[in-house]
Amino acid sequence: MARKSPTTRNRKPATPKPLSDSALEMIAHRFRALSEPVRLRLLSTLMAGERNVTQLVEAAGTGQANVSKHLSVLKQAGMITTRRDGLSTICFIADPSIHQLCEIMCAKLKAEHQERIKALG
Repeated sequence: MARKSPTTRNRKPATPKPLSDSALEMIAHRFRALSEPVRLRLLSTLMAGERNVTQLVEAAGTGQANVSKHLSVLKQAGMITTRRDGLSTICFIADPSIHQLCEIMCAKLKAEHQERIKALG
């Protein structure tokens, strides 16, 4: 195993540059888009592959008007995009970082769940 040099070992992580108000607002907009369980269900369904709106309505277990509203929010946030295929609207993930974000959150929740089981156990 390689040893760290004394200067590397004692070095503090770089302090991130403060974000501008407009950058913080863009980030908040994205997180607000993720704050609704129906939108998370739609994203989860789309992570398995593109779907038409009818399939998403079935997966969400709610009405088409409600699904369309939620898809619009996800599209405005840049998380999904759509294309027309005849009379159908096909939706798919536009931002691959959505996959990473979901993997991070699921791994964190799984670890917390395992810790709770261990504490009870």
